[in-house]
Amino acid sequence: MSADGVDLKKRRFLTAATSVVGAVGTGFVVYPFLAAWAPSEKAKAAGAPVEADISKLEPGQMMTAKWRGKPVWIIHRTEQNLKDLPGMVDRLADPNSDLPQQPEYCKNATRSLKPEYMVTVGICTHLGCSPTYRPEMAPADLGPNWKGGFFCPCHGSRFDMAGRVYAGVPAPTNLVVPKHYFMSDTRILIGEDGGAA
Repeated sequence: MSADGVDLKKRRFLTAATSVVGAVGTGFVVYPFLAAWAPSEKAKAAGAPVEADISKLEPGQMMTAKWRGKPVWIIHRTEQNLKDLPGMVDRLADPNSDLPQQPEYCKNATRSLKPEYMVTVGICTHLGCSPTYRPEMAPADLGPNWKGGFFCPCHGSRFDMAGRVYAGVPAPTNLVVPKHYFMSDTRILIGEDGGAA
C-alpha cells in the first residue's frame, strides 16, 4: 500500500480488467455494423463458381448445373456431333463466333475447351426462354437438315450442337459460353477460367 492508503496492485488490476471488458464490449457493438457491410451468403452464392461432376455423363447426354440463377448445360457430344459441326457453317448467322458470346479460349469451331464437352448457358438470346435439347437427327418437325442441337419453342430459334445460332431466326446471337475450366477429367468449374483468359 502507498502512503495514502491506495493499493496500487488492485488499481492496476481493475484498470486492466476494465480495459479488457471495454474492448470486448466495443467489439460486440461494432461487429454487427461491420458484418452488415459484407455481402450476404445469398449474394456470394449468386456469383460464386459452381463445380459439376461429369463422370457419369455419357456421349449424347446433357446435364444442367445452376450458376448465377441460370441453367448451364453440359453436353457430352458424340463423335457424330463433332463430325457434323463443320457442315453447319452455311446455315449459321455467326459460324466463327465473332460476337463475344464466349471467352476467347472457346472461340473455335466447337466453342469449347475440350471438343467432346459443350458448356453453355441454357437461355435463348432472343427473349430469355429456355430452348430444348434436340439431339435426334432429322426429326419430322425440324426437317431433314437437322443434325441435332437446341430448339427454342417460344419463337422458333435454333442452335447447333456448338450453341451457334441459325441464320434467319429471332435469336440474334449464339448461346453464351460461361468462363469455365476442367479441374480434372471428371470435374468442371463454371464461373472461373483457371487463368486461361
